[in-house]
Amino acid sequence: MIDKICPDIADAVAPLRDGATVMIGGFGLAGMPAELIDALIAHGARDLTIVNNNAGNGETGLAALLKARRVRKIICSFPRQTDSYVFDALYRAGDIELELVPQGNLAERIRAAGAGIGGFFTPTGYGTALAEGKETREIDGRQYVFETPLQADFALIKAHRADRWGNLVYRKTARNFGPIMATAATTTIVQVKEVVPLGELDPEAIVTPGIFVDRVVAVG
Repeated sequence: MIDKICPDIADAVAPLRDGATVMIGGFGLAGMPAELIDALIAHGARDLTIVNNNAGNGETGLAALLKARRVRKIICSFPRQTDSYVFDALYRAGDIELELVPQGNLAERIRAAGAGIGGFFTPTGYGTALAEGKETREIDGRQYVFETPLQADFALIKAHRADRWGNLVYRKTARNFGPIMATAATTTIVQVKEVVPLGELDPEAIVTPGIFVDRVVAVG
């Protein structure tokens, strides 16, 4: 019997290890798996590479993970919002590495990894420092830069509801990066508000099929 439900949140994050690359869903606070991040801090894994849209807010969630000095490198598109002061202090002190990726490129690099695509050409970033060392090409009179897929060992994402097979539905804008991150990670760990019996989720409403999900925990 397929059952991907974990008994508690500590068990859900138990496979995480030092040095892992971890995708964390969310657009700011929307869709951020806060309870999974707290469990990751308690778990103790360190020297992590984090893939996220931004670099944390205040001192909770992702910012708390940074403050605990568990992150070696962050790959994101928007590290400098007004309340990203934890990241800012670490970066200015040279205590964290940053790979800046334009938001569309970030999403497409993740999607490419999940789809098995070997890379893509994009005009975004051409002629800037972000294109240094990368292949460029002129296509139909326009200049492009080659971007590679972005894969991860783990993805921590938040969904609204799941069944024991790991099929997921999301709530409005909390969906954001979750679906593509689920496809691009070796192990996908999901926190949900509710686990429902098989058959209760409308198949037409399932966004992430259970084949992309490994572990599910209900956090209420």
